[in-house]
Amino acid sequence: MVTGATGGVGRAIAHAFAARGAAVGLLARGREALEEVAREVRDLGGEPLELPADVAEHGQVEAAAERLEGELGEIDVWVNDAMATVFARFLDTGADEFRRATEVTYLGTMHGTLTALQRMVPRDRGKIVQVGSALSYRAIPLQAAYCGAKFAIRGFTDSIRTELMHDGSAVSMTMVQMPGLNTPQFNWGRSKLPEHPKPVPPIYQPEIAGEAVYWAAHHRRRELWVGYSTVQAIVGGMLAPRIADLYLARTGFKGQQVEGMPVEGVREGNLFEPQPALAATHGIFDGEAKSGSPELRFAKHRRVLGAAAAAGAGALATALALAGRNGAHRRRA
Repeated sequence: MVTGATGGVGRAIAHAFAARGAAVGLLARGREALEEVAREVRDLGGEPLELPADVAEHGQVEAAAERLEGELGEIDVWVNDAMATVFARFLDTGADEFRRATEVTYLGTMHGTLTALQRMVPRDRGKIVQVGSALSYRAIPLQAAYCGAKFAIRGFTDSIRTELMHDGSAVSMTMVQMPGLNTPQFNWGRSKLPEHPKPVPPIYQPEIAGEAVYWAAHHRRRELWVGYSTVQAIVGGMLAPRIADLYLARTGFKGQQVEGMPVEGVREGNLFEPQPALAATHGIFDGEAKSGSPELRFAKHRRVLGAAAAAGAGALATALALAGRNGAHRRRA
């Protein structure tokens, strides 16, 4: 099951699973866009099932899961990706807007996780992947609703993981922390900014996220960090949070807007209603988006590379020690 399957990361995830011949439940609000994604999944070799639903409504998520298992079989992997947001200063964000963004992004993830675990735990197998963000560690201005939801998802996931560990459950959970991605989030998210919103650079293509989630679904990893900017944001925020605050206060406003692309008034976006005409895998930043991530390759193989680095360090230490002893012998001679 992939929630938020009609756009951006969710659509790329559906493609990644379909390319390996998987049966994929596609959950999202927009029926028209779901039909498009289903065709893409079918063309890639997968078996799609369209499941129109709003993740903010637990009953709809539960009904979608029942239908998926009834038509395609037991759910092995559940990916929570659905999100909605508001690009605005906090004081310019209405309480109803903040609530809706939280209901979709955070509570939608909770609804999906609850629905998945109620099926997976009794079977003692299954995998849940939470699509996170570097912003689940390092919050930024103009995205208080989104950052708050991603922080909440991380805390909630950590809590549940320890419960599963206590019970000795074979069900596992991984949170994939993403960098700025070239997705329609910045085209169809509600915005009150004077210029078109953009991801914090560097920007990566959503296919990188799709492959990261597919990998996470088949490996037992607590977290997977994608992109060097994610590593910088998380580690930098931990080591020097005050400096990060000051830096974002100076650069975070302009850095999240496209200079010379003004937006008239409030862009309503898809916060309350789907925008099928804007549903796509990519956003408008193809010209500057990276199509590869060396950091992701390292993260996938960190044990092998770590062992190689340790062996190399050991060999270097041995060589230096031998050189030191030889030098001492020469000096004594």
